Amino acid sequence: MQNESFVKYINAGPLDREWGLFLNVVGYAQIPPSLIYPPKVHPSGYFFTWNKGRVLQEYQINYITEGSGILETNTDQFPVVPGSMLLLRPGMWHRYRPDSNTGWNEHYLGFSGEFCTHLFHEGFFASGKPVLYVGFQEKILKLFFEIIQLVKDEKTGHQQVSAAKTILMLSEILSVVRNQEFAGKSIERTIRKACLYFRENLDTNVNIEELAAELNVGYSYFRQMFRKYTGISPTQYHLSLRIQKAKDLLVSTNQSFKEIALDLGFESYFYFSRIFKDKTGQSPMEFRKEHHQ
Repeated sequence: MQNESFVKYINAGPLDREWGLFLNVVGYAQIPPSLIYPPKVHPSGYFFTWNKGRVLQEYQINYITEGSGILETNTDQFPVVPGSMLLLRPGMWHRYRPDSNTGWNEHYLGFSGEFCTHLFHEGFFASGKPVLYVGFQEKILKLFFEIIQLVKDEKTGHQQVSAAKTILMLSEILSVVRNQEFAGKSIERTIRKACLYFRENLDTNVNIEELAAELNVGYSYFRQMFRKYTGISPTQYHLSLRIQKAKDLLVSTNQSFKEIALDLGFESYFYFSRIFKDKTGQSPMEFRKEHHQ
């Protein structure tokens, strides 16, 4: 990054807000060693001093690519190193600054909206961790500068495209952090083998405990790590594949409902129909009637 800074505060219109996620601020800065932080370029509501800290009314992510420092909340203190991603939430008191000996390079987005409120209250981002380590990720940095360019150009629809890229960036952050837990570990290979086994055995109910034993891994540990890796349990993963196969057969063949149920290892059509409706919201007959070509 060049030895320069950029920041732009954005007024979101009604159409932008209806999108579910909209940007409030975007910027980057190269903070040299010993510089007073933060620079006095930010308006009220964003500027803070170390003594008073700050409480934002929006979500912010701040990617530190060089230098080191510290972030503090009401409850804890977190080291910030190159590759750290700061995740700030509305109403969360915090303060952060670079080490006076190193400075740092920061890239940040501030955003609001119903979609991100849901995103940060459920699932991965609900953990509340204010600092995640992602390392140097060219994809994430590229997205930052694509968003910055969109904001600079300010063409019609730039808020919506920027929002989409922000969601993609959050997805990249999630992917990087979740994969750190599995990188280079044998359990990742085990889970991939299990996924392949599930795909090759759609015509039967797989006994997960027996499968874990065949893969030489403890049943409880396998279930726990499989859920972490895929987001769902082994049983639900296999069931979702069978339901997807059932959809394909309902649309592309003239097989009877009973034949499809038996081909996919369901004990009866009635059980298959109940599970199918529970997962899709439609009975097999309703689904075929709507989608059959």
